[in-house]
Amino acid sequence: MHPSWLAPFSVKAFRLQWPAALVTVWALEMETLILGWYVLVETGSVVLLTLFGASLYLGTLVAPLLGVVADRIGHRNTLVLMRIWYTVLAGVLLGLAQAGALAPGIVLVVALLNGLIRPSDLAIRSAFMAGALPRELLTGAMALERTTIDSARVAGALVGATLFALLGIASTYIVVVSFYVIGVFLTIAAARAARPLGPPTDALDVALPVRASFWHELREGVAYVWSRPVLRAAIWLAVLVNLTAYPLSNGLLPYAAREVYFVDERGLALLVASFAGGALVGSFGFSVVGRRVPLARLMLGSAVVWYAMLVIFGQMSHLHLGVTFLFLGGFAQSLCMIAMVVLILRAVTPEVSGRVMGVRILAIYSLPLGLLTAGWLIERIGFASTVSGYALFGLAMVLVLTLRFHADLWRVEAQANSG
Repeated sequence: MHPSWLAPFSVKAFRLQWPAALVTVWALEMETLILGWYVLVETGSVVLLTLFGASLYLGTLVAPLLGVVADRIGHRNTLVLMRIWYTVLAGVLLGLAQAGALAPGIVLVVALLNGLIRPSDLAIRSAFMAGALPRELLTGAMALERTTIDSARVAGALVGATLFALLGIASTYIVVVSFYVIGVFLTIAAARAARPLGPPTDALDVALPVRASFWHELREGVAYVWSRPVLRAAIWLAVLVNLTAYPLSNGLLPYAAREVYFVDERGLALLVASFAGGALVGSFGFSVVGRRVPLARLMLGSAVVWYAMLVIFGQMSHLHLGVTFLFLGGFAQSLCMIAMVVLILRAVTPEVSGRVMGVRILAIYSLPLGLLTAGWLIERIGFASTVSGYALFGLAMVLVLTLRFHADLWRVEAQANSG
């Protein structure tokens, strides 16, 4: 009998970590919406908007090293330090906003500093949970962890946009900083409550030297991923969706709101919340049925649906139609990405989970490349053509991956599709 989807809350560390992640990601999403809109309105440039979005993900270059650091000093300690960093940066923006000294250039610099560690947040959280929860609770825990992101994008976007419209950026940032501070204290409590477990019995073994150099451990992590077809396929899919899907449903939404649908920041919040709302429904759905379906097939099939919804979204000129297809795309995205994380974590031991997830996060480096290229293309061929081109290319590449890794991912009897 499968455990209840709420069973992870029976572990004290998870009961504390989940709300810690929730308030932290709420604050991150509020910042992203507020600052993205601020940059677009102040500069009127889609290129600077995409530069802002890209800056939030440049930390993917150091994600594998951060994973090595987390394996050394502990995932719990790394989480605490990361969330203190968010709080400090938000405090700087709050001070500048209160003094009337905020400017787009400063926002881009702070976004870059935030982006040094932000891409690793979910990976380090996942590694922390993989070491603190029994294997039978891991699938449900990853789905519940994902709900923190999805609910934050719904509520954080709506709350952030409403506060921004009513109170202005300075007062809104008081709320953002408050959320970060609460997240820090809850993370410290979760770290103290965590009790590391031994490696799962069916995890793949790997012989790694004790206290090798950082670069040696990083190379070992990459080699570990590359030697296993399931992990290699998951990483390639992560590269693909970050290059061609996430730029369309994340970084370019401020442009779509202002230039395609002709709405203000509250209309932008509706677009963001629709995609995240679909993802939230998908997260809850996965937490209930995730152990009953072939995971690798679910990952690939939902990626196909995600791209199909983006193709249609790119052709919509009416806000409510755009919102509908973004919702459906968000639902498929959630199923795809949760299945991917579970597949990866089931294949590794806790001792290497940090560096392997760091390699996984390195795939996000394709997102800023996709964003910057999309900004350049939109100025030349338009929004609809850019979205369609990106989504159709991504759809074709998912089919190529399915054929290339058919034996390891699509066959029902493949280990990646086992419960």
